[in-house]
Amino acid sequence: MFNVGDKVVYPMHGAGVIEAIEEKEILGRRQTYYVMKLPIGDMKVMIPTGNVEGVGLRGVIDGDQVQRVFEILRSQKTKMSSNWNRRYRANLEKIRSGDIFEVAEVVRNLAIRDKEKGLSTGERKMLDNARQILVSELVLAQGIKEEEANSLLDSMLA
Repeated sequence: MFNVGDKVVYPMHGAGVIEAIEEKEILGRRQTYYVMKLPIGDMKVMIPTGNVEGVGLRGVIDGDQVQRVFEILRSQKTKMSSNWNRRYRANLEKIRSGDIFEVAEVVRNLAIRDKEKGLSTGERKMLDNARQILVSELVLAQGIKEEEANSLLDSMLA
């Protein structure tokens, strides 16, 4: 159970802060929802409190885990399928998992591939999305601004 003010991560959307816990009736069904504000993109998301595990909502990483993310970003790329479709599906699954280390791996691998061979439009969108998810969590985990997190990411991927 999360509380108002908790920093959480919603897979595929990124990190945010729980602003409120509200009870609403939607489609004739009354439920309690977390109202989460995502700082990047200035978006609000409502998540049923009873479906937290199903959607993979989790707390933001701590300092040690941030260092592990940085190690992943600096390391060599892992083997990826040369088949675009298989590679895309594998990367999408990693992003959907909500595991920040897997998201960092996707960002690193796609950034390296972009430098080496370029990316298709689909993979470019995926890189941008994964990068935004990663940046949003770094912003909350480190207490830094979005621009700082982007610069940090750029320097590690250079």
